[in-house]
Amino acid sequence: MPYDARSALPDAVKDNLPAHAQDIYKEAFNAAWDQYDHDEERAHRVAWGAVKRDYHKNADGEWVKGASENGR
Repeated sequence: MPYDARSALPDAVKDNLPAHAQDIYKEAFNAAWDQYDHDEERAHRVAWGAVKRDYHKNADGEWVKGASENGR
């Protein structure tokens, strides 16, 4: 099920990621949904991977843009 808006994203995404990261998640999920023949689990993995390319969790557990302190 592709997502049409941020409000439709899973709570774990809406409640934890900043708005821009939510947009990345949504776009990556929707692209993977189409590419991998509607494999929802795989689309979620792809979406989280896309978010993690631009964001990381800081010491307080908040998702922030940029490379992590340890370079990952």
